[in-house]
Formats: sequence, C-alpha cells, structure tokens
Amino acid sequence: MHRFETGRTVVRRDVHRTGRVWSEHALRVVADTGGALVAACPPGAQTRWPALYVRARDDGDRSLRTEAFDAMATGAWELADAVWQETELLVWKPPAAWFSVNAFYGSAGLRNWYVNFEHPIRRTPDGFDTFDLTVDLVADPGLTRWEWKDEDEYAHVRRLGIVTDAEHQAVDAAREEVLATLTERTGVFADAERWAAWRWEPAWPTPRLPRWSTAGAVCGAQGTRD
Repeated sequence: MHRFETGRTVVRRDVHRTGRVWSEHALRVVADTGGALVAACPPGAQTRWPALYVRARDDGDRSLRTEAFDAMATGAWELADAVWQETELLVWKPPAAWFSVNAFYGSAGLRNWYVNFEHPIRRTPDGFDTFDLTVDLVADPGLTRWEWKDEDEYAHVRRLGIVTDAEHQAVDAAREEVLATLTERTGVFADAERWAAWRWEPAWPTPRLPRWSTAGAVCGAQGTRD
C-alpha cells in the first residue's frame, strides 16, 4: 500500500455512488501507518461543499440541509468553494473502518471528539475517497459522556435511498465497534491524552485544494461536522 509522506497535502473527497463528488477537503498528513491515515487542518483550509449545505451553515437554516439531501437523491447539486473555520481539526481514518475519528481544537485546547460514520477509505493519487453516511457520535474531551447526532437526518437519507440496507447494516456494526473502542479506551482512544495535547504545526502552510477557484471563497464551512 502506498503511504503519504508526513506534511503532504491530501484531499478527502466524499463521492456519491454515481461517481459525482459531494465534497472536498484539503488536509495535511500527520502520519500514515498501517493503523490509520492521520491528517489535519487549521482554520482557512480550502474545501468544497454542496451550495445548499453552505447556505444552511451561513444562514443557520437546517431546512436547507434537507434540501441538500433531496438534491443528492436526484443527483442534481452544485458545489461551492468554502474554507474551514473556527477549529483545528485532526482526523484518524483506519483503512477498513466504516467511520473516522475527528478531534476539534479551540483556543483552550481539545473541544470535543467526533466520530463520523462513512465509507472505508479508498486511496487516490491526491488523497482518499469516502462517503459520509450522515449519523455521528459526539464525545466530550475526557471521553466520559457521548451522544448520537443527526439521527433525524440519517432516517431521512435512509428513506431517500441514499443509505442502502447494506450500508445501514455496516453502520450498525460500526456503531458497536466505536462504542467498544470508547468504553475500552482502545484504538485511537488508547492514546487519547497524547492526542488531546496535539496542535497544528504553525510552520505548515494551510492546505489548499488543487484547481480551487477564489470566486466562491466567501462561503464559510464551520469548524464542526454538522
């Protein structure tokens, strides 16, 4: 398996089953081992998101997110250039897992852990492809409390057929795996204290997407996965 050098910019893409790109996010490699690809970004990292999704963030109107999922179901959506805001982000993507583990850092340090349920990694020359399956798990910095997030949207994308029965079964299995990892402090969470102290390397340039247009850069992508 080809591994990416530390410090290299990689692009995480969410790719719909039709082959169309749903989102892109520029990250910088922190480590790439057999256990996980670890990547990160600071505020200002370049992204592309569905235009309706960006509007939902900017306007605080979650109904636009529902419209974005409806557009996904029809295969008709547009992407808008945006930037990551507010937090430093650290992402662990194990090679075969149906999830990634994310950590968000504010000025006071680690803000929270965030488990994103998504397709296993598919490496590309520029980074890796996956596909967000909507439902998430949020945990406090000390891993003492956690809660499920966006179950309503997950039910909606299930009704739309965006998440298939096979994917739903994989998510259910991944939920159990993540809960075991949390309670037993294994996997990423075995080194939770060390990673909690991590911060973005100031000498690293902010990650940029290839072929990024400045025309849409006024849009903002918040420093959290919603």
